[in-house]
Amino acid sequence: MELNTATELFAALSQKTRLLVFRRLVQAPSQGIRAGELSDALDVPANTLSFHLNHLSNAGLVVSDKIGRSVYYRINGSAVSGLIRFLIEDCCSLATKTIQHEGGTETVYSLRSLSSGNAQTGDTT
Repeated sequence: MELNTATELFAALSQKTRLLVFRRLVQAPSQGIRAGELSDALDVPANTLSFHLNHLSNAGLVVSDKIGRSVYYRINGSAVSGLIRFLIEDCCSLATKTIQHEGGTETVYSLRSLSSGNAQTGDTT
């Protein structure tokens, strides 16, 4: 991901209401959630929510689908994955290891500590 693209995505998320909308959409079912449901869940007026959804959509973080008479909003998984990859690969000195197993190939990531240079793996909670 280009630095300018990452900057635009972070800028879109750097506002409280948009970040709340984004976090709620991450938890939504794969088909997304209707704007009215978002408005109710977040206690945000419909016109305010529309403004913020438009901003997130223009940044490429959110996509919408019209199903019947309703518009459903959902996270753009490829944009979010790209942003996460940008953070890990370009910013945090990522170490990767590819593991082959019966089910296929899996890439395991570990972050090197910025202060000590030691790899940190496992549960980060």
